[in-house]
This record gives sequence, C-alpha cells and structure tokens, in this order.
Amino acid sequence: MSACIGSRHRAPRTRRCAPSRPGWCACTRRCSAPKGAPVTIVEFFDPACETCRAFYPIVKSLMAKYPDDVRLVIRYAPFHQGSDQVVKLLEAAKRQGKFLPVLEAVLQAQPTWADHGRPNPDLTFEIAKAAGLDIERAREDMAQPAMQTLLAQEVEDLTALQVQRTPTFFVNGRSLPSFGPDQLAALVAEEVAKAKR
Repeated sequence: MSACIGSRHRAPRTRRCAPSRPGWCACTRRCSAPKGAPVTIVEFFDPACETCRAFYPIVKSLMAKYPDDVRLVIRYAPFHQGSDQVVKLLEAAKRQGKFLPVLEAVLQAQPTWADHGRPNPDLTFEIAKAAGLDIERAREDMAQPAMQTLLAQEVEDLTALQVQRTPTFFVNGRSLPSFGPDQLAALVAEEVAKAKR
C-alpha cells in the first residue's frame, strides 16, 4: 500500500498499486514501482511546462538514489494551452505500455511544440510515433469519454488541493517548505530516514 494524493482530499489517501511491468504500475494514477515503497512523491505536472522538463532528471535521480524506498506518482495539471491534448496522448501511451518512452520523448522535444506564444501540440503525435506509439490506436483511445472524465477529475483535484503552478510536489503528503531541487531532495531524504527508523 502506498500513499497517493487523490480526489477531494487534502491529506494523502491510500491506494493499491499493481505493477504491470517493471518500473511503472497500472493503478489509476501514473506511478512508478516499487509497490511497497514507504515514500511517495506526488508531482503535479504539465507536459508543456519548462520547469517540469527541467525537474524531470532531478526527480529521476532521486528515484535512482532510493530505488526501494521511493515511488513517483504523476498527476496532471494541464495549465498551458494544448496541454490537455498531450495529457490524453500520454494516457493513450499508458494503455499501450509506452507511457515512459513517450513521456521522455515529449519532454525532450518540448521546445518544438510547447512555445507558449504559438503552441503546436499536434507535433507530439509524430514525436510519440517515433517513440513507438501506435498513433491510430492512440487517437481512438483519446476520443473515449473516459479521457475527458480523467481530465475533469485532475482539474477538480487541482482546485481542491489549491495547486496553481507546476511542478508542485508533495512527499508523503507534505508540501515543500519552499520551491527548489534542494528542498525536494531534503524532504525526500527526511521521509526516507523517518521510514527506516
């Protein structure tokens, strides 16, 4: 059992996580294994956000530093124009077991499609295709009502949790004392140490 931040709750709630393949699980949120990790980083993430892109390797290094103790839950915060489409694409990628390679490809190419003055999220389809995604199947999945339901739920949770910018992190339900990579690393280290007592 691991703690996630979920709907209509300011405090973390418990959610069962069932890994479908190494590294990423098939629970309703986008999360990484290990299943029994005592520390959960919840990141509210916008695929068009430059700071989210900059933090991706930082979060990844924390996951590598604590491979058995920390897992990551990604929540969507589609604040930028066109981000909702990219969120649906990522969810379609998840259904094909391609979430991580598509996420990384989309972030790497972010400067080409996420210009805030003239965003062009349609470019992410080609990017995702190059990362191995079946685009026709993805388009069908993106059109399913469940996708819009998921987006609406994420937006509702953003409001409930008063998340107004990305990335926003919670570590075992605790917010950062101030924003920055050192503060994130310190809070993760504190929670890992607490779990090992």
